[in-house]
Amino acid sequence: MSMNSVGRPTRPEAPANDASTATLTGGRGLLQDEPLIFELGGWDKSGVDLPEATGVDDALDGLLRHDPIGLPGLSEPEIMRHYVRLSQKNHAIDLALYPLGSCTMKHNPRLNEKMARLPGFSDIHPLQPVSTVQGALGLMDQLAHWLKTLTGMPAVALSPKAGAHGELCGLLAIRAAHEANGQGHRKTVLAPTSAHGTNPATAAFAGYTVKEIGQTDDGRVDLADLAAKLGPDVAAIMVTNPNTCGLFEREVIEIARLTHEAGAYFYCDGANFNAIVGRVRPGDLGVDAMHINLHKTFSTPHGGGGPGAGPVVLSAALAPYAPTPWVVAGEDGFKLVEHEEEEAAAAFGRLTAFNGQMGMYVRALSYMLSHGADGLRQVAEDAVLNANYIKARLSDVMSPAFPDGPCMHEALFDDAWLEGTGVTTLDFAKAMIDEGFHPMTMYFPLVVHGAMLIEPTETESKYELDRFIAALRALAHAAKAGDVDRFKNAPTQAPLRRLDETLAARKPRLKWSSVSPAPLAAE
Repeated sequence: MSMNSVGRPTRPEAPANDASTATLTGGRGLLQDEPLIFELGGWDKSGVDLPEATGVDDALDGLLRHDPIGLPGLSEPEIMRHYVRLSQKNHAIDLALYPLGSCTMKHNPRLNEKMARLPGFSDIHPLQPVSTVQGALGLMDQLAHWLKTLTGMPAVALSPKAGAHGELCGLLAIRAAHEANGQGHRKTVLAPTSAHGTNPATAAFAGYTVKEIGQTDDGRVDLADLAAKLGPDVAAIMVTNPNTCGLFEREVIEIARLTHEAGAYFYCDGANFNAIVGRVRPGDLGVDAMHINLHKTFSTPHGGGGPGAGPVVLSAALAPYAPTPWVVAGEDGFKLVEHEEEEAAAAFGRLTAFNGQMGMYVRALSYMLSHGADGLRQVAEDAVLNANYIKARLSDVMSPAFPDGPCMHEALFDDAWLEGTGVTTLDFAKAMIDEGFHPMTMYFPLVVHGAMLIEPTETESKYELDRFIAALRALAHAAKAGDVDRFKNAPTQAPLRRLDETLAARKPRLKWSSVSPAPLAAE
């Protein structure tokens, strides 16, 4: 039994009166226990045979390593088994529904992966001559066309590599536009209380002061507060639509009108574009800039940390300031506009060294072409339908944060229904792990107390939704019936038990160090 730094067991253990779940190896059935790779031994061996290096000149000015490198030497089967066993301890979209709200953890069609691995896309280099990558540039040009078509915007910058990177791109284009128009004194960005945390962080990073816009009781932007804070110092507003509460901003056109009337630009956080793709064009709503998370709306779930892509579509007012490079088609094929001259004279510069994430471009375009216009429209419709199905099926046992009217792509619950049970949102989430489901997004958005944000996406069948709903309903009934221990001790079935998360956050152990076993009394 391993122990964490505060003496609590981190591996599952059977109750004192139940030996049926205990095993000699720590494994459970065919799921084997697995220590850290450093704990597997192999310090005195190597998985490969290499000849001793001879006649090597010291070109590192005396910085050659003389001590052992400190890595275990494992055979190929040992290494493969180690990482496969670790992968079995992770939840994945290929195992079950991934209900993280605002993350759009949908199934990634394997067709997209096959296309991304084609040699003409997977093994090219950004420094190759343009004449040798015409197919890749053609794909980028076609992707740009469809992104502009789907959003109703005249320009797009493909190079941003994620949502927050796209936010920076949009704000830099806005700053360049203001400076070109003699409005460089505008140094304030407005963002709603429910904004994604990256919105105010990106604005501050870009040198702006951030002011908060209030929220109405029904979870939307407070127009009166917005109007009161718009002024000659405001450069832009940053509004997510559909917003982080899973609701469509009904007054979005009025929000755009007020913003433009004040001389500011409307930046829309497009993280939730999955809910309206094929149904609504943000350009028609008055949006000036919006990033699109290709890894969310157009597949490739990003729960593993990447890769991502966050192209930014721009209105006619901001298009001249788009960053280089971009693709243009001519009589001699495709080329890249890479320098701030001629048609790119007003560009604010480069956002990345090269052209962005090629693999994500291929996956996104494959997704678009395989769905078609009607299919993309159905993506949004089914995503919204699934979220409302979850909201309707759980509303009698859990408390919707905004009960009136339908939601969009995600259903948001608060913790009011847990009052008096002794169970918290965190306890409930940990118990979900025992039932085989990854928890939903917890405690976000911050404007909802004890928030539980569920986004099923459109790729889940009714059967899978019903399995998920049945598990949550059973847990809700258990919480209300007073079965507190079930929640406080959860998870009991996972490879690791519940840790002291406060201590882990304040004193993280980022480096493995050898621990000598305690000597036996006889020693």
